[in-house]
Amino acid sequence: MYLFKGNQMKSILLALVFLLITSTVYGFQKDGCGSGNCIDCHSLTKQEAAGLLKGQVDDVLSVKISEVPGLWSLEAVYKGKKIPLYLDFSKKYLISGNVIRLQDWSNLSRAEQQPVEHSVDFSSIPLQDAVILGNPIAPEKIIVFDDPVCPYCKKLHPEMLKIISERKDIAFFIKMFPLQSHPDSYEKAKTIICTKSDKLLADSLAGQPIPPPLCETDQVEKNKELGNKLHIDSTPTLIFPNGKVHVGYIPAKEILSLLEKNR
Repeated sequence: MYLFKGNQMKSILLALVFLLITSTVYGFQKDGCGSGNCIDCHSLTKQEAAGLLKGQVDDVLSVKISEVPGLWSLEAVYKGKKIPLYLDFSKKYLISGNVIRLQDWSNLSRAEQQPVEHSVDFSSIPLQDAVILGNPIAPEKIIVFDDPVCPYCKKLHPEMLKIISERKDIAFFIKMFPLQSHPDSYEKAKTIICTKSDKLLADSLAGQPIPPPLCETDQVEKNKELGNKLHIDSTPTLIFPNGKVHVGYIPAKEILSLLEKNR
């Protein structure tokens, strides 16, 4: 058997790589994409995208060429929330998840994920289990679905404290809504529900240990069932007095602005 020497093998490998690259480039140029715009030879309509994703999303709102070469960027609706999805030009592969731009480490997916504005019946949400920040009889009430270890809930918490320190007419009613992605949040949520302690909630959000549940309760399951009914599946989720829903962290100033619009 003839064996190639080191330098000969390197030359052969380099030649193969060159052939692969040039054949790929020529392949694109032959179809017209190498020298023109991608939309000259690739197209995808909202209707076609909706057909491809039928049964997986509620609707497809928009389709555009992604910043990532070779991908379509789709804005779809799933359980009342806009989500970014990516479909390759062959229309055979769907990508769902974070797309990071290495130049500045921006999360393109998160930037494109925005809540769909919808409303719920504020009065239908039971508050007996809620942890209350502020005066319980304050005329302005905001309901918050919260996870006791969620980093964005942790970020929101001081904003709520800032508001109740300045506005005695506003109170936050916080319902425990632990996510499956945070495995230790379920037991912590039960502890907080049993005690209705804002201190234990703050401790949990700060990453400090809190005691195990002091009672038996099925309130977590009830909150999850209610969340499904209201199309709530992420935390924090704020519900304003007129029932308008806002998903995600927002600073105190924006909370007050939204409250003014959604009394």
